[in-house]
Amino acid sequence: MDRITVNFSEITGTIKPMHAINNGPLKKRDDQTRHNFDTYKAAGIPFARNHDAAFCDAYGGEHSVDVHNIFPDFDADPDDPASYDFVLTDEYIERTMAAGAETYYRLGAKIEHNIKKYGTLPPKDYHKWAVICEHIIRHMNEGWADGHHYGITYWEIWNEPDLDPDDSPNKRCWGGMEAEFFEFFAEAACHLKSCFPDLKIGGPALAHRMDWAERFLIYMSEHKVPLDFFSWHIYTTSPDAMVNKCSAVQALMDKYGYTDAENILNEWNYIRNWGDAFIYSVKTIINMKGAAFIAGCMLGCQNSPLDMLMYYDAQPSCFCGLWDYYTMEPIKGYYPFPMFDCLYRLGNAAAVDNPVPGVKAVAASGENGGAIMLVYYNDDDGCTDTREFDLPLIGTDAETAVVSLLYEEHDCTETTVTVTDGAVHLVMKKNSVVLVKV
Repeated sequence: MDRITVNFSEITGTIKPMHAINNGPLKKRDDQTRHNFDTYKAAGIPFARNHDAAFCDAYGGEHSVDVHNIFPDFDADPDDPASYDFVLTDEYIERTMAAGAETYYRLGAKIEHNIKKYGTLPPKDYHKWAVICEHIIRHMNEGWADGHHYGITYWEIWNEPDLDPDDSPNKRCWGGMEAEFFEFFAEAACHLKSCFPDLKIGGPALAHRMDWAERFLIYMSEHKVPLDFFSWHIYTTSPDAMVNKCSAVQALMDKYGYTDAENILNEWNYIRNWGDAFIYSVKTIINMKGAAFIAGCMLGCQNSPLDMLMYYDAQPSCFCGLWDYYTMEPIKGYYPFPMFDCLYRLGNAAAVDNPVPGVKAVAASGENGGAIMLVYYNDDDGCTDTREFDLPLIGTDAETAVVSLLYEEHDCTETTVTVTDGAVHLVMKKNSVVLVKV
């Protein structure tokens, strides 16, 4: 019989925020009951990136978050509070905070697919744009312009500037040239870091191009640009491919002197491709295989150089695999978030010896006991294999354990089982997730 052995008394590190997300909960309204505030809060989501919030009317739509929405007239005086419109952004951040998640603020604009661009064109004055962002931060964190003291730590400059090459006729995220972006980013990062040395300033939310990323890091290193975190994206069907890229990104950061910068993956989901398999992909996002994929990415990245993992997306869209689009009731992909939060709240990563193929496992221990989360994910629709193994639990004298099951027939159904000879016996179906708590 195979064995996955957990040693709760052997601490290997900390549980990292692998269950962060893009965007916050929907608004509770007096005239409707459709919202996800309560289940969002129950998931224990630690951080919420606000990229693409302007697509969602419930978040404030085109009057929220993006720099050109908050500061609509670029020729206005950036020192004048009357030049800014913070109202709906403030409401959105307050609601997200009330649900327990700290905002991770993306400075820039949402992706723009249409032929006319509004917020993705290069600012005509890079320094002025940085000063505008300075005032946005002061409003959010220092009370400027009848503002707040939200304590937002992460401030990300732009999104996916590498998505389209310089000769593209329809640039969706950065309308200028690559070289222009490097100059722009350096100006903004240096200014904001000089104003806020204790905050985390970074970016650039890389879409996918590692050659572009290397040129970016070379430029930043040569110009001594501070970078508190490097952020990037991946859409894939393989948690292992995601983990491998975590290491590749870290190696690139190390190569150019950004070893101490955080490695943050802040957009990801299940995608086979963006063409003929896109419909298959979005169907998978909302089913049990999509949920197992989510869990596999969380557990795999916990054991990688990554510092934070942020799922895309919580807003109602084809990329939201957590809540039903119409009812906002939790669907399968929701449940790995509160399951991982159980590990996160325990705090300490515990040793796991796992020789079972296809199964990923992460254990945690803390003052309130121990837990281990396991997933058996397989992208092969024709495979019907199961995984059966014993789970020895070292470092606890518990006689029973609480097992939560997530698969087609169960939405985190809890069962109390007996710990026999120090172990729990498990049989995992393909694309299932289990949480064992002692």
